[in-house]
Amino acid sequence: MAIDLFAGAGGLSLGFEMAGFDVVSAVEYDPVHAATHLYNFPLTDTLCRDVKQISASDLRESAARGWALHNPGAAEWDGVIDVLIGGPSCQGFSIMGKQDETDDRNQLIYEFVRLVEELRPRAFVMENVPGFLHDRFTVLRDEAFARLRKAGYSVGGHDRVLLATDFGVPQKRRRVVIAGTLDHGVPKAPTSTVETAVTVGEAFAGLPVVGDYVGSDVDTLTLTDEDAKRLREPVNAYLRALRSPESGYYAHPRRSPADVLTGCKATVHKPTSVTRFAATEQGTTESVSRAYRLSAAKPALTLRAGTGRERGAFSASRPIHPTEPRVITVREAARLHSFPDWFRFHATNWHGHRQIGNAVPPLLAQAVAKTVMDSLDLNARKGNLDDVPAGDETLLALSPTTAAQRLGALKGEVPKERSRQKRDSTDAAVDAPVEPASPSAGLAA
Repeated sequence: MAIDLFAGAGGLSLGFEMAGFDVVSAVEYDPVHAATHLYNFPLTDTLCRDVKQISASDLRESAARGWALHNPGAAEWDGVIDVLIGGPSCQGFSIMGKQDETDDRNQLIYEFVRLVEELRPRAFVMENVPGFLHDRFTVLRDEAFARLRKAGYSVGGHDRVLLATDFGVPQKRRRVVIAGTLDHGVPKAPTSTVETAVTVGEAFAGLPVVGDYVGSDVDTLTLTDEDAKRLREPVNAYLRALRSPESGYYAHPRRSPADVLTGCKATVHKPTSVTRFAATEQGTTESVSRAYRLSAAKPALTLRAGTGRERGAFSASRPIHPTEPRVITVREAARLHSFPDWFRFHATNWHGHRQIGNAVPPLLAQAVAKTVMDSLDLNARKGNLDDVPAGDETLLALSPTTAAQRLGALKGEVPKERSRQKRDSTDAAVDAPVEPASPSAGLAA
């Protein structure tokens, strides 16, 4: 079983569930993200809390509740946590930001370490951006890893930059994953799971043309019989990996109507933007908006999240669809991030794209989780429930305020709103596309 800190909408949670772990507890301080996590993982006890304010006993009580939901009628939880996972806030380390050593969000690394020390899971996995390995953060890393080693953990294994395309994700996204175990040595780094990179065209296979539907300005589409049939048939290995037990997919089955697809709300652009987008070649940048047009024959560039409301609510640019003159939908972004179609996001485009851009791609997380499973001598198993009951759809339309109330967030533990940076909602953000950074030097274990 696993506990997920800094859980977001659930990319890391889903990857570990796909590998065979039950995620029994999750912590996320953004109420909208926490509500979305609860919808997608209704058996997980989701805490809308600030990790800095949470105690080990809080997490143990939460894990016990989540264990009972995952194992109805079974004996009480024995108190053993197999793995503590999480991606502490990365903005202070990111090369897209200032790489500020004094950014207060960098200190969240120490909160992760604190909870490893106090909970003493059999293993831990901490994910972050490549900038985490920069020399300017050496002191922070050395102190964090020294504390983990003092607590008895072998630290290392994933001491290189991982490229998501090596693990079947159709996106050039790079991440650093640090892992460790108690009494089981250093987990091995995951090895590539695909021979060739998955392309945007393969990722978008079977998706409907949203412009063909009246009401394409809404999140949910009821598909025609032909489109529904096409969506149900995984026509390539990538789509099979997102749903097929034969490909090592051990996530609990979710109930999802066969003729419904969510995340399909299309952005309405100005006619001049549509003209410019249509004239932009695949794999190039549109000169006015600086929006990048996806190439159907290649993986996507890194999808960015933008900022939360406590940082001014900036909307990051969204790439242009490879064959349609518009930016991509939330569902299309989810396909580029390796989320299965049953996984749902907030019904508002801004929240949905931010949730995806902040998430760990599930297929990358699954590859890492399998190495932890091997290190702990565990065997992946299919869930002991036939399927997971559908989540409460109202969770996906809550405002930050109503979400905080719904999840019982404690006063002072949720993000405070700053004035939102305004932009023309009918156009793409004027932001350059993101090429992945060069791999950083390895980190000594």
